[in-house]
This record gives sequence, structure tokens and C-alpha cells, in this order.
Amino acid sequence: MSKAVLEKVASDETVLDALPDVIAGPMLRRLLPERMTLWLVASRPLSLTLVLERQGERAMRLPLDEQQCRRLPIGTHAVVHMIDVALSPALVEGEIFQYDLLIENEGQHHGIAEWAPQLCHEGESQPTVRHAMTLTSIAHGSCRRPHHDAPDGLARLDRELQARRTTPEQWPSLLMMSGDQIYADDVAGPMLLAITALVKRLGLYHERFESAEISDSHDLLQDPWLYQRNQLLPATPENSLLQRYFFRGKKKPIFTAVGADNHLISLSEILAMYLLVWSPVAWQLIDIEPPELDDKAARRFEKERKALDHFIEELPAVRRVLAHLPTWMIFDDHDVTDDWNLTAQWEETALRHPFSRRIMGNAMIGYLICQGWGNAPERFDDELMAQLQAHAEAPEEETHDALINTLLAFDRWHYTLPTRPAMVVLDTRTRRWPNERVPHKPSGLMDWESLTELQQELMGHDAVIMVSAAPVFGVKLIETVQRVFVWLNRPLLVDAENWMSHRGAAHVMLNIFRHRQTPQNFIVLSGDVHYSFAYDVQLRGQHQRPRIWQVTSSGIRNEFPDTLLDTLDRINRWLFAAHSPVNWLTKRRHMRIKPRQPDNRSPGERLVNKAGIGLLRLDDQGRPREILQLGGDDQDVRFERDD
Repeated sequence: MSKAVLEKVASDETVLDALPDVIAGPMLRRLLPERMTLWLVASRPLSLTLVLERQGERAMRLPLDEQQCRRLPIGTHAVVHMIDVALSPALVEGEIFQYDLLIENEGQHHGIAEWAPQLCHEGESQPTVRHAMTLTSIAHGSCRRPHHDAPDGLARLDRELQARRTTPEQWPSLLMMSGDQIYADDVAGPMLLAITALVKRLGLYHERFESAEISDSHDLLQDPWLYQRNQLLPATPENSLLQRYFFRGKKKPIFTAVGADNHLISLSEILAMYLLVWSPVAWQLIDIEPPELDDKAARRFEKERKALDHFIEELPAVRRVLAHLPTWMIFDDHDVTDDWNLTAQWEETALRHPFSRRIMGNAMIGYLICQGWGNAPERFDDELMAQLQAHAEAPEEETHDALINTLLAFDRWHYTLPTRPAMVVLDTRTRRWPNERVPHKPSGLMDWESLTELQQELMGHDAVIMVSAAPVFGVKLIETVQRVFVWLNRPLLVDAENWMSHRGAAHVMLNIFRHRQTPQNFIVLSGDVHYSFAYDVQLRGQHQRPRIWQVTSSGIRNEFPDTLLDTLDRINRWLFAAHSPVNWLTKRRHMRIKPRQPDNRSPGERLVNKAGIGLLRLDDQGRPREILQLGGDDQDVRFERDD
């Protein structure tokens, strides 16, 4: 960060005196034997020293320079600190260590125990970390919707760590969040007001809009268009599809309601949302006054407020668990917008209009800053990061559009962890296989080129964990219902996206499983669907290899309509049981799929509707030893083989 920008960000001493140094984080992201990556947001540029306390060694102090800590201003009083340091000597397998971040202020150094004591477990003054490249257990989940009325799975995970704080060798090796870390398209009224208040409080940077009903993001501070944002797109003939699809704000029959009437628009709103879903400190900086609303809207606002109150209460635990566990992420649709790139027609229409392109681009910038970079910093080259830094230091419309163009063309969001077993994380959103003959029908989740790259990536491994936001092997009845809506030319009504919805992508993916060099033990880890289940999958006629497991945990703070899911579960059992002849009418007819049964459930029940976090325990060959859904209500479910 240049000296001029440093002075600009730290210029208003009156405001800074009232703000804490750290607003969000630190969040532990990538952890490898020779590298450690952390993320935090501060109210000013900080001079930081990373301290590592390793057993049997003197404390290692690493003052962080510009190469190790990128300071990215996102507002007058908000600076993202992107920390990536080399470790020497390298961490050894199973090593348990503590870390601290010292903030220098007027010659004094202040550690986490001073500026965020709630980040530490009872009796400790620093976060504890276990380094593990051999995966023995994985915490995983998706779909964390702040105003859903359910406990937070990340808070449940914190309680799991707390219960084992004296034996961290029993902690999960890592946390994988497989999509919908934020809901940019489904925002509660109180959350939108909180976002607006935080944008003002931190002076998050503004932007101008083209081809919109509002001229710039200042207008959203004057009037946030509470419950009315679906009116903001221009009603022109060429944009009619966009109005119906991008901001449709209507209920989806069968599955769920998606409210686009509070859809986030500006980059500052996206960044504020990340701060509010990951940090209790951000909420302490603002005050929200209930607005004047009609009776119906007022009832909705109050219901959302109560759910958000519970969400906020659990944020200290969420912040703590994210400081202790290495955390990896990948996007799904709600991180940008519902049905993101569902069809080629949707994609073309949304990208063609300047306003919707800006909205989607802002979400991608937010994802890069708050999620994507921490997965694999080296995948974002110096040119891209310089472009991001330049726009952050001097935000202008031209640099903003150029950065969005770069990110919309970027094709390296996927990544592979060099763990044992290897974890291959898929991008199922930005490299889709369009249905060129019928562009209004669903695209394949990955195109031929990216699937070919995936096959090459999988070769040479005895065991692999593949992270796909959407399950490869889903609930067949629900996929059939989705197929009916595709046939009726209404794929957007039911989120008709699954691996089997596109003939080409389905064929290639299933062939990957049948390939002779496919890893012998193959776990597919998924989320997305708002219920949890586990399948054992076997290729018909091939009794030795590969062994395949579909493990799905969803959502961290979201659930399916309970009665509807129970009905669908029952009908699915009748129609698509393992020995049912109906299976021969599906694309998966060459595979035998056996659902695991949740314990303490009625006979035949297969789907679990419980917000929480998945926990997958592995044996020494990378096979599932235990598959659990840790309930946010502390009622856990084990998926057992039904032999």
C-alpha cells in the first residue's frame, strides 16, 4: 500500500479512536508444511508480527512486511490484511502449535489475548492449531443463511473443539465450506439495514452505476430500497429476461422461496456482508432503527430480526472456530446470485447488461478478497493482484470494470490440496457446458475441457476426496422433478441444476468413475441441497474398484421444508430403491447406489433435515470410517450402512 493511501486511510483520528483495531478475523485459511495463510480486516493499516509457539522450540517472531502481508484498503476505515508467510523449519505431520498476531501501537505490542480474548479457548492466551496433511477427519458444510431460524453449524463445530481442547489431535484436520458462505441474493431486511449502517460507519468505498435506476451507491445509503430492490432494473424489452430471472423475487413452487427484493448491489455491500456474517465486532459498531413499514412488511422484518438476533449471539463462537481450524472454501450460486449461470441464456442475458454485470462482478471481487485468495494465493498472479490493489487504492469506474472483466474471464478458481488423500475442489459455476441447441435448458456443471483436466488431476492417486458443491449422486426423485420443469421450459423455477441435468457433462463425469485409472477410494463431498445424506456407490459388474461414497452435508444454517422433504424421501424410496427396475431408466443405471440409514430414525428414512456441520472420519486408506451430521442443536446423527 502506498504512503499516500496509508495516510488517507488513517487520517480521521476521531473516528479511529472509536473503532477497534481489528473488525473481523483473524481467520486461519491455508496451512501447509511450509506456508501459513491468515485473513483479517482492520480499521487501519496495522504493523503486525506473527508469533509461532512450537513445542520444544523458542517462540518464532515474524514481523510482516509488504511481501508477507498485503494491505488492501476497502474503505476509509477498513483495510483487509492478506497474510501469507513461509515457515522455516517446516511444520511436521501432526504438529500442534499456537500462534499470535501482535499489533504494534506507539512502540507497544498487543497480542490476541488483549484485543480479542474471546478468540481463545478457556485457559489459553493464543489460538491452537493442529497441522495435518494426512486427513483423519474433515468438517464440512454449506449454505449458511443468517436469517434462517436454526442454530449455526459453525458454532456447533466450536463446541466440538472446546470439548476436546486438551486433545487437539482429535480435532478435524480442516474445515471445508462448499458454497453459499453468504447469501448475496437473499438478504433479511434487518441485515440490509445493518449492511447500510456498516458501509457508512467504515466509509466503505462508493461506485457509480450504468443503465440503472440509481446513479451510484450513495443513493443506496440515502434509501436502501428495503424489500423493493427487485424494482431497480430497467424495464426494457431487451432486459425482460433479466428482470424475470435475475431479480425475480417470487416464490419457487415445490422447493423454497427466494427473495431478491433485498439483493446486494454494490461492492461495499458485499464486503460489509462478509464482515457481518463472520464477526460479532462488526455488529457492535452499528445501531439499527426499525423503519416504518406496512403491517405485512413489519411482521416479516420482526421475524427476520429475531432469527438474526440468534445468529449474532453465536458469532463469537464462529469467529473462534475460524481462527483455530484451517479453512478452505469454494463458491456456489448464492455467493453471487441465485441460479448463477444456470443456463446459457441466463448467462448471456445477465452479462450483457451493464448493471447486472456490475452486480455479479462485485460479488466476484468480494469472493476473491474474502474467500478465493486464501485457498491458494499463488493461483492469483502478480498482474491480477496488482490490478486489485490499484483499484482498491484509487477506485474509479474504469479500473472497477477492468477488474470485473478480468475476474469474469478467470478460470482458476478450482484447486487441489496436497493432502493424503488429495482433496480436489471443483469450480462448478464459471466453466459450464452450455446447451447450445436449447440455450434455455440447464448447462452442464463443468465443460468438456475442465472435466478432462479433472480426469488428469485424479490420476495417480489411490484415494481422493472430490468437493462438488452439488452432489454428483443426488436424490433421484428430486432430480426427476427438476427434469420435468426443464421439459416445461421452466428450469429457473426449481434450481434445475444437478450433474445429471446435462447429457454431455453427466456422461463424462460417470465415465471418469469407470476409468481404469480412477482412484480406488473415491469420496464425493457436497452440500447445496439443504438436507444431508450418504450413499455407497458401486459400479455394476466391477466388484473391486473403484469404491465411491457420496457424502452430503447441508446446510450449516439452512434447512428444507420438513414435511415436503419427508414426503419426497418416502416416494424416492419406493421408486428408486437399490433393486428397483426404475433405476435402469436413469443415467446411473450402471451403478448400484445404496443409501446409508441415519441412526435413531424411522426405518427406511434416508434424508436428514438438520442444520449443522458434517464430520467425516477416515481410515488410513482414505475410506469413510464414520459419517456424521453434528446438529446445531447438539443432537448428532450417524449414517450407518444398511447391510
